[in-house]
Amino acid sequence: MGEKLLSDLQPGATILADKAYDTDAIRNLAKQRKCWANIPAKANRKQTFSFIRWGYRQRNLVERFFYRIKHMRGLATRHDRRTDNYHAALKIAATRIWIASANEPAS
Repeated sequence: MGEKLLSDLQPGATILADKAYDTDAIRNLAKQRKCWANIPAKANRKQTFSFIRWGYRQRNLVERFFYRIKHMRGLATRHDRRTDNYHAALKIAATRIWIASANEPAS
């Protein structure tokens, strides 16, 4: 499934994925398309690869966004059947999350 997901990669793109996607096939696909795979190596892999921890941590922001979206029942269960209404609700929810995060004290 990973190869199908990455079929539209543009040259110069960076792939941020977790250890489950550390396969030779995905790394070779990234190399063929002139992309960089910032994927941590599995514990049982003998070969190491270049890896930037800061960039990998940034995917946590995306994961937290989807976690917060799942708490909004109308979006999580997709009550709106029309794509444009659902997309508009998603934009409103993203804006609310962004405003709330801007008002949180820095830790």
